[in-house]
This record gives sequence, C-alpha cells and structure tokens, in this order.
Amino acid sequence: QVQPVESGGGLVQPGGSLRLSCAASGSNFKLRAVGWHRQAPGKQREMVAIISAAGVPNYADLVKGRFTISRDGANNTVYLQMNSLKPEDTAVYYCKIFLRNGYSWGQGTQVTVSS
Repeated sequence: QVQPVESGGGLVQPGGSLRLSCAASGSNFKLRAVGWHRQAPGKQREMVAIISAAGVPNYADLVKGRFTISRDGANNTVYLQMNSLKPEDTAVYYCKIFLRNGYSWGQGTQVTVSS
C-alpha cells in the first residue's frame, strides 16, 4: 500500500508562507488523486485541497486564492503552497492518497501561525 509522508510544517508569523510536501513511493502514485486535509484542536478534520491524477485542483473556500496544490510526477510528490497564512490556519495537515479501495493517510505535519 502506498504510504504518504508529509514534511514542511513549522511555525510562521501571520501573513507568512510555508510549503508542505507529500511524498510517496510506488509508480501508482501518479495515477491517484491526492488531498490535503487539516485538523485543528477540538475540531473535525476538513478538506483543504485536492488534486486529481491529471493535475486538476479543487480548494476549500477558506483557502481559495491563498493556497496552491500541485504535483511533481517525476518525484512522486504533491505540494501545498500556503501564502498569506492566518492564525486560523493553525492545524495538523495530513496528506491523503485516494486508493482504489479506500484511502492512505500520512502521519501529519504541524503548522502553527502565530506572532
């Protein structure tokens, strides 16, 4: 089973930027849609952005115009570029790979937006 590994989280000031990476092994990664989700303390996990195998992105309204999801097929990596970060973007960000029979989740990476 393809297992995603997230990286790139950290502490950033409001208005700053971060780029998250989701890497996975296996040639089938290129054939799978991949999503970024996040979960803040005390809240349910929510979808942030999804990119299809063909590279078509979809975004949650809360991040439209600020976040960009992209994929690098050569490196089996999906990126989430996050700009104009707000304190309410603070959460653990998870990568999810859409498999034929379910999903594969990563362990998550913490993003904290604070001055």
